[in-house]
Amino acid sequence: MCCNGWRENTLGQVYEFSSGLSKNAKEFGFGFPFLSFKTVFNNYFIPEEICDLANTTEKEREKCSVKKGDVFLTRTSESLDELGMSCVALKDYQQATFNGFTKRLRPKNPEIINPKFTGYYFRSPRFRLAVTSMASMTTRASLNNDMLSRLPILIPPISEQVAIADILYSLDKKIELNNRINKILEEMAQAIFKSWFVGFEPFQEEEFEDSELGRIPKGWRVGTVSDLGDVIGGSTPSKSKSEYYTDQGIAWITPKDLSINKDKFISKGEIDITESGLKNSSAKIMPKGTVLFSSRAPIGYIAIAKNDVATNQGFKSVVPKNNIGTAYVYYFLKNNIEVIENRATGSTFKEVSGAIMKQIPAIIPNDKILSEFQSMCDLYFNKQLLLEEQNQNLTAIRNSLLPKLISGEIRVPLEEVQ
Repeated sequence: MCCNGWRENTLGQVYEFSSGLSKNAKEFGFGFPFLSFKTVFNNYFIPEEICDLANTTEKEREKCSVKKGDVFLTRTSESLDELGMSCVALKDYQQATFNGFTKRLRPKNPEIINPKFTGYYFRSPRFRLAVTSMASMTTRASLNNDMLSRLPILIPPISEQVAIADILYSLDKKIELNNRINKILEEMAQAIFKSWFVGFEPFQEEEFEDSELGRIPKGWRVGTVSDLGDVIGGSTPSKSKSEYYTDQGIAWITPKDLSINKDKFISKGEIDITESGLKNSSAKIMPKGTVLFSSRAPIGYIAIAKNDVATNQGFKSVVPKNNIGTAYVYYFLKNNIEVIENRATGSTFKEVSGAIMKQIPAIIPNDKILSEFQSMCDLYFNKQLLLEEQNQNLTAIRNSLLPKLISGEIRVPLEEVQ
């Protein structure tokens, strides 16, 4: 007993462990719902629908079922950071099974543990530290049943579990709602771009003329990306010079930052560079509104700079010309990723050079239409930026509260749990 009614147990006392299915590659893509390693890794809770499919037998579906309260942990990985990542089922998933690289933890007594609470507990720094401390590391990090059974879990009274989970879950639901709104806004802006600049739907009554990219409204022209804005590459200051890097300096973005941060707008990366780092490299400062486009490993990550930024050499960014605007450049690049990627060169990995990027063909509407499109998109962009910043604040609050609530450092007032 600890923390006024909180119990510390081991996972072996609370859960039964089961291994998942190892399927042949040919058995995927059809059949029944299949909980993948990726889904477990990326979600606190299993999504409403499991999108991956596997051809499973009735016996496999019975043995490897997915039921409300089940916890799924990644049991093996190439790094400790990916080990023991969890995902919890908040309902029964009919006919579903789960991946062999994960373990299922099914509660022995579902009445004493709340699924939402466990969703946050297993993602807490407390549990993550316990996992990485116990894991074995040979060529791959791994967890076996014996290791799992000895891992500790701190269990409050069920009423307090529910209250803790509700606080954290309400924050996540607000984040989810904001993401849905932003997705809809993005789809609307994309639809307008395609309607205006791909299908030319609002201009069908106007005169058209031939061009190397097909018929376009008269007064428009065909140019290249270099006509849309200045194409600027990046650079990495010497990693051996610690004085070139800092936590608070010049924002410096890498493709990895965009792989982690899925937001449309970005203000900084994992680490900044100093004035000295900037001067001793070929990195350049680019203004707010610059469209960042990753040109290798991989090609096609895209974001808009919220402020002055620099990037590493993995980008060919475009600083839009004043008469073109950020919105047109952003959606042009987003809608032409495949065209750009097809022009990439390289044997080890494909890369888009600055010269190639500058010569990508582009339809250039007249200034009036571009101004109207930018004005319309500003309404979407301002709302999206507001919701992204709100989500960053909500995430920071959740991440700050989670370890304190899970450990009992902060207690939910008694009136909230009665």
